[in-house]
Amino acid sequence: MGERYLRSIRLLAECMQSFEKSSAQNVRQLGFTHSQFDIIATLGNTPGMTCKDLGDKTLITKGTLTGVLDRLEQKGLIERERGCDDRRQLFVKLSAEGDAVFKEIFPQVVSKGKQRFDDYTDADYDSLERELLKLRERLLRVVD
Repeated sequence: MGERYLRSIRLLAECMQSFEKSSAQNVRQLGFTHSQFDIIATLGNTPGMTCKDLGDKTLITKGTLTGVLDRLEQKGLIERERGCDDRRQLFVKLSAEGDAVFKEIFPQVVSKGKQRFDDYTDADYDSLERELLKLRERLLRVVD
């Protein structure tokens, strides 16, 4: 049982690492780091969000997030604003230039990623999603 578990977890980790490596390579070819693209993609098609929400949605640590936001702001791709009600709260949104970049590069990255699944049928996707949802549910359970 333990050996089977370890083999399955290793396979899951290898799949994720391979996907991340491929995705990061595509993003680098467009002139961005994986973290920069993650922020641009997360902010795309939104009015923006707080730094806390952005950190939660991207899973980028707070220390890393600040540096990535600094670089994106220097490139003119994001804007940061203090909250009106709570000046401690920082709101981040794409600038007009950032929105144009999002609209240009997001479809390219998605298209490249999608090519890796060209031979997947609806049944393949259904099966994959069913098992991933089941796994996520188990992983989200609190274990004492």
